[in-house]
Amino acid sequence: MKGTRGRASVTLACAVPRFFSGRERRVTLREESRVSRGRPFPCDRDPLTSRPSERICTLSSHVIGVSSRPWVPPGVPGAAGYRSRNIALSAEFPASLQQGGPIRVTLPENLLLEEVEKKNPYVSKGGRYKPPDCESTHKTAVIIPHRGREQHLKYLLYYLHPFLQRQQLNYGIYIIHQAGNFTFNRAKLLNVGFKEAMKDEDWDCLFYHDVDLIPEDDRNIYTCDKFPKHASIAMDKFGYKLPYKSYFGGVSALSPEQYMKMNGFPNNYWGWGGEDDDIGIRVALSGMIISRPSIQHGRYKMIKHGHDKGNEQNPKRFNMLTKTRRTWRQDGMNSLQYLLLSKELQPLYTNITVNIGTDKGLNPHT
Repeated sequence: MKGTRGRASVTLACAVPRFFSGRERRVTLREESRVSRGRPFPCDRDPLTSRPSERICTLSSHVIGVSSRPWVPPGVPGAAGYRSRNIALSAEFPASLQQGGPIRVTLPENLLLEEVEKKNPYVSKGGRYKPPDCESTHKTAVIIPHRGREQHLKYLLYYLHPFLQRQQLNYGIYIIHQAGNFTFNRAKLLNVGFKEAMKDEDWDCLFYHDVDLIPEDDRNIYTCDKFPKHASIAMDKFGYKLPYKSYFGGVSALSPEQYMKMNGFPNNYWGWGGEDDDIGIRVALSGMIISRPSIQHGRYKMIKHGHDKGNEQNPKRFNMLTKTRRTWRQDGMNSLQYLLLSKELQPLYTNITVNIGTDKGLNPHT
């Protein structure tokens, strides 16, 4: 196919039309994308079937993001005079989405999982999906830590499945459920998710996704970048602004190589807070930087919720952050311990229930 003058182009299979129903996805289409310098590439279709003649779901590249180094506490090498620096990053997204844009997120009352299943007939058991009309060049696993948030999970699945399908990804969704009533540990659950997901498939990208965050723009592409990516740069909770430049919470994405280079996430942050900043510090200590989409694309709606019992603020978090330089090589994937209690292939996701113990060790769940 032909690209616009002066820009490298890549062949692209046309998007499957059924994934672009304005009524179902509630997307406001724009005549031109803010980030695109040209119109989408034309689609070559079989004149008899009206189907794409290309069978490979490939992507076109556009510079849409910036990257910044995270904040580092005193004592970490290079902390003095640490500056944010913006660099151009090549982010990929299907040419058919160049005219896509914001998603108007509403939360249907009394939503049932059965309704979500009916809207996603091409999702196979375990929450797996492959584009039916082409072969995707990207394999993404979405890891969601979970306990006691069933309604939030329904809303997320309601939007996330169509969102990922429009991007023509080969993907799977994993729910990592912490058994028992002990203090919640988000980062350790994400480590479990990485290990269990990689047993199933050689994923080239893993998204670590809070259950209460829904993406609000189709141009926020769920593939990995050259560097660890913080996708949820603009949440409605924070007025669609980054709360502070080292923030790495909410939704992030790392390739398996990036994840292992920083020894995964910390296992010792029990309760709310601290683990996302620790992760940001690990990125810097392992010689990487944080990539982010533009503020227009990395928008998320947070589902309102009350206080989570068993996820109280971690009073040790600030002290722990000052020790990350000394602990990150010992606390992470190489020290992960858990008991796999069950693995169930549900219609919309793979549910993995684990006992991750407490800060005192791997105790039986209650």
